[in-house]
Amino acid sequence: MPDQPYLLYGAYASYYTAKVRCYLRKKGIPFAERLPSDPTFREVVRPTSGNHRIPQILAPDGEVIQDSVAIVDALEKVFPDVPAHPSTPCQRLFVHLMELLGSEGLVTLAWKHRWLFEENIPFITRDFGRTFQPQGDDQALMKYGQLIADRMTSYGLPAMTPDVQQTLDRQYIALLDRLEAHFIDHPYLLGGHPSQADYSIMGALHAHMGRDPAGLRQLQLHGPRTLRWVEHMLTPEIQSPEWFDRDVTYPADDAIPDTAMVILTWLADEFAAPMVCHLHAFASACESGAVRAGEVIDSEHDQPLLAPQAITVNGEFHAAHRAQVYAVWLAQRFQLHWAGLSPHDRAAATPLFSAPSLAALLHAPVGLTLERRDQRFYTQAD
Repeated sequence: MPDQPYLLYGAYASYYTAKVRCYLRKKGIPFAERLPSDPTFREVVRPTSGNHRIPQILAPDGEVIQDSVAIVDALEKVFPDVPAHPSTPCQRLFVHLMELLGSEGLVTLAWKHRWLFEENIPFITRDFGRTFQPQGDDQALMKYGQLIADRMTSYGLPAMTPDVQQTLDRQYIALLDRLEAHFIDHPYLLGGHPSQADYSIMGALHAHMGRDPAGLRQLQLHGPRTLRWVEHMLTPEIQSPEWFDRDVTYPADDAIPDTAMVILTWLADEFAAPMVCHLHAFASACESGAVRAGEVIDSEHDQPLLAPQAITVNGEFHAAHRAQVYAVWLAQRFQLHWAGLSPHDRAAATPLFSAPSLAALLHAPVGLTLERRDQRFYTQAD
């Protein structure tokens, strides 16, 4: 174990920092947290990674790792205790699917929920301002925070209408209803053991909808057990006082709790369709030669969008779908795990995909295998 702590560069308002922070705490990895305003971030971390996005980790040996998934993958090799990924096939598939649907599926809901509810704006603007001017007065916080707010709301945010608000409320309360049912009998999504499945939904449930006033109000009203889960995910203890005598183990016999499958299926029903389109568009780009083996995909961007592709998915024609390469990379993690299973393990795991929305992900084309190196995506060579 390193003598010096890791340094986590992030922010409490940051979706992806929330995932890494609770991972580090549950793993017992020594770390200290710093803001992006820290001179070391500007002078060392950003030049080393070539990337401004948070979270980033500065390791004791000087290595810099950016991206929440990449950070967990790297640290799992150094700190194997309390593993974030189960070793058994069904549970591992579940975790990879939650990594995709829980993190990337909920990000749009969390983003809209933050910026469309007016009661959030004064709080979150000052909170972002504090990230860059920690000791600033309210005027300074609003000035710096508005720069971030303007950028975050420039990505095609829809107008808040009664229909939009109804959809946001419906989705958030439906998610909380399912989590509440699960947390009656389980401290984590996979029984008594925290996993990447839990860390993946902390971005939405803590950084956004567990701190912003509108989301926190609904969490307190509709999700008291989920609120306690969020609170406990921020502590270093594995089991909370409510579950002090629960063994820190994944369920026996590679089982997945029924209530956890209800959560996963709901996430797929709500959010899998765009990801299926990303996979089809990426495969189309590979087939056409727009993406070739052994090459970097867009050397100028760390999370590129591909050129538009005409695709047909489930009988529906999409004239110009642009694949999000980051989402494709995450989806390939479960696709490749599935491909490597023995016939026996595949047969055991097949019931995970009984819902049509999950089956569509399973049967979507893989395309060329992606690798992430040096903050860029590459396709594997033939």
